[in-house]
Formats: sequence, structure tokens, C-alpha cells
Amino acid sequence: MATLIRRIYHGYRYINEELSDPRTQDYFLIGSPWGCFSIIAFYLYFVQDLGPNIMAKRKPFNLNRIIQIYDLIQIISCSYLFYKITRMVWLYFLMKVFDLVDTVFFVLRKKQQQVSFLHVYHHTGMTFGTWVVTKFLPGGHITFLGTINSFVHVVMYTHYLATSLRISKPWWKKYVTQLQLTQFCMIMVHFILLVWAEDCGFPKWTAAVMIPQNLFMIMMFGDFYYKAYIKKRKSNANGVSSDLANGKLKSQ
Repeated sequence: MATLIRRIYHGYRYINEELSDPRTQDYFLIGSPWGCFSIIAFYLYFVQDLGPNIMAKRKPFNLNRIIQIYDLIQIISCSYLFYKITRMVWLYFLMKVFDLVDTVFFVLRKKQQQVSFLHVYHHTGMTFGTWVVTKFLPGGHITFLGTINSFVHVVMYTHYLATSLRISKPWWKKYVTQLQLTQFCMIMVHFILLVWAEDCGFPKWTAAVMIPQNLFMIMMFGDFYYKAYIKKRKSNANGVSSDLANGKLKSQ
């Protein structure tokens, strides 16, 4: 038993200290995995259990002004990351932690139906994934993901803010989803190219993680897009046709 514990301890130190990039080892929340794990664990506990129980007998919070400020911070931060993403890899990770607040707002506003598997999976995966990247691979090939994702978030939170201020209409969300799908396709192609690249200097094993991951996200977001926009539009069209037919029969 003592030998097993010793091996686990040495394995943990090897992964956490020897494999990690020394440039980010002293950054906040990066030196040890426990800070990131604790945030994700509390996030999952809050949005799935604690938050809904707290809100069960309470009225939804009016968070419009807070959300507008949050959206504005997201726009400014993501714009800066899109402009300059080198040492910003760490700040990108912190932004993914900050993104978790999205779900907290849903819970506090009693919009639990929006706390979907896709939403929670995406936020949790991005938080843990960016922690891994910041600790072990803070630069190189992977920065393309952060760059394009920051641009998408600038557009996405601009839409949220404009909708909240009644400047934009909700139907614009369809194009944001299209942009997100385009993003996943570009990232997947980017990692497919890594497989054939010679002497790139970036670990090829990352392609084995990122290609299936982005394919999964394309499938999930594609399914959401189909149900929210294509299937719904067909249902509405059929409903209108039925109403017209019923109206015609009644008039006869």
C-alpha cells in the first residue's frame, strides 16, 4: 500500500512539476491543479444542485444591469486577447473561469432550462482545457484556438449586450451560432493539418484530443442549430399552412 501511495505521489509530481511549462508555473491557479478542480467542482455543484435549491422558493433575480456590465467586460477582455495573445494564454484561462458566471446568471434568474448538457459541458471543458494548455503548452499551435475563440466571444457578447439594451433583435443569435460552428470547423481543420506537419515542434498527440473534441462540438451545436432554427421554422411553416387550410375549409 505504501509503495502504491509513493508511486501515485511521484507520478503526480512528475506530471505537475516536470512536464509542466516553467514559464507559467508561478501563475495564479496554475501551479497546482486543485484550484482549477475546486472551481469546476463548485460550479457543477452550484448550477446542478445548490443554486436551483436556493432559488426554488425565491423570485428570479433582476440581473439586467449586472449582466450588461458582465457582457461589456467580456467584450473588452476578449478584444484585448484577440489583439495580443502570447503571455495572454494565462489571461485566456482566467476568462474561461469568468465565463462560468454565465451559468450562475441562468440559475439566479430561474432559467434552469438553459443550463443544458451542451452549455455545462462546453464551459467545464473549456475551463479545464485552458488550464492544461496554460500549464503545459502556453504558446505555439494552440494559440489559434484562443485567437479565433476570443473573436467569436467579442461578437457573441456584443450580441448579448445589444439584445439586453434592446439595440439588437434576438433573431441575430442564429448567426452567432453559425459563427460558433464555423469556429469549430476551423479549429478541427487546424489540428488535422498538425497531423501532417513535419518538424512543427508542437506535440502531435494534441490532435488526437482536439479533432474528436471539435467534431463532437460540431455535432452538438449542429443539433442545437437544427432544432432551434431549421426544425422550428419548418414546424411554424406547417402550422401556418394548416391554419390557412382550416380557414379555407371554414370559409367554405
